[in-house]
Amino acid sequence: MNQIPALSRNARAIAAGHVLTPLLGTPFFTRLEALNTNNDWYAWSGYKAPHTLSDEELEYFAIRSTAALFDISPMTKYRISGPDAVAFCNRLTVRDVRKLGVNRVHYTAWCDDHGHVLDDGTLFRLGQDEFRLCSQERHLPWLLDSADGFDVSIADESAEIAGLALQGPVSYAVLRDAGFQGVENLKPFQLGSFPHEGGSVTISRTGFTGDLGYELFCPRELALSLWDRLWAVAEKNRMRAIGYAALNHARIEAGFIVANADFVTSETALREDRLRLPDEIGLDWLVDLEKPNFNGRTAIVKAREKKTLKHILVGLEIEGNVAGPLSLIYHKKKREVGIITASAWSPILKKNIAIASLERPFGEKILNDLWVEIYALRELNYQKLMKPVKIAPRPFLKLDRRGATPPGLT
Repeated sequence: MNQIPALSRNARAIAAGHVLTPLLGTPFFTRLEALNTNNDWYAWSGYKAPHTLSDEELEYFAIRSTAALFDISPMTKYRISGPDAVAFCNRLTVRDVRKLGVNRVHYTAWCDDHGHVLDDGTLFRLGQDEFRLCSQERHLPWLLDSADGFDVSIADESAEIAGLALQGPVSYAVLRDAGFQGVENLKPFQLGSFPHEGGSVTISRTGFTGDLGYELFCPRELALSLWDRLWAVAEKNRMRAIGYAALNHARIEAGFIVANADFVTSETALREDRLRLPDEIGLDWLVDLEKPNFNGRTAIVKAREKKTLKHILVGLEIEGNVAGPLSLIYHKKKREVGIITASAWSPILKKNIAIASLERPFGEKILNDLWVEIYALRELNYQKLMKPVKIAPRPFLKLDRRGATPPGLT
């Protein structure tokens, strides 16, 4: 029997799109690679993305004290356009798209026919009949199937559109000094088009940190010149490029959730008890029952009427300063009632905070005598800690500058 050389097998696997396929570089990869002194990368939607670049603590404080630049190019981006674009998006998502004005953005979610959340994300209205849907996971087959009967065009523009998140109290000053005139007029969840290198950059006053911030989108070929335009005023404004670790810390403080971290999307769930309705992950406020029918509406209404909701997503404050991601929650230290999905020590609040999924009625009607089981590694030994937890409202951190218009300069 002829033996196939290992190198040949790997080459064939790569050519076939196997898991061994090297991660892609984003349009900003060369700039990030030069800054990544830690060589600390992770995989995001098939792209090589930085977990940290230099120092996680300094990167976090750039978000809260000056300005932080984060590459969001791997985020999935779908262009939805055509005469039925409004009707299609309204049928797809849980919010009333008819209320979303041109050059506005809103946070939304979409469900399968059983009311289980497929994903959450942002919907940008770029024109009267033109939208961009941004999400964590990929949904093109679902979108195309859902578009049956609608006069719409759906295109995956994830690879063609580069994206940056510019966040922090000095983020507006960075844009001003970089020459983006008029950006000070953008209100929260508003977007505009600004000239750049013979083309344009779409800038929206949005972000994932709970702070003053913006997101910038441009064609892939303009990516490096956009980065360099911002970086030219970086030192003056103490702007720092950051990785996901710092961003994740900030988003926990802001109480934001992440698909397949704080909840499992219905397309990726392998077990039925992992499925979640919007009300079970804190997204009940998004659901507009006054709008025309949308995917999952009947199931959501039925669950509310019959009170069959099984889970609830809550904010927690934990005694001490040891974070406990994926730690179990107990009632009276005995009965297991949930799990922490994300946790962090907040330097701003000086509190140990977490997001947790609990089994109702815990976290809804039963709020007291809840405990978390944390295993802390200390000098090569794990120490079991049982710490009391308190239900806390999200967001944990509220910053007035996030909504100030015009934005402040410090």
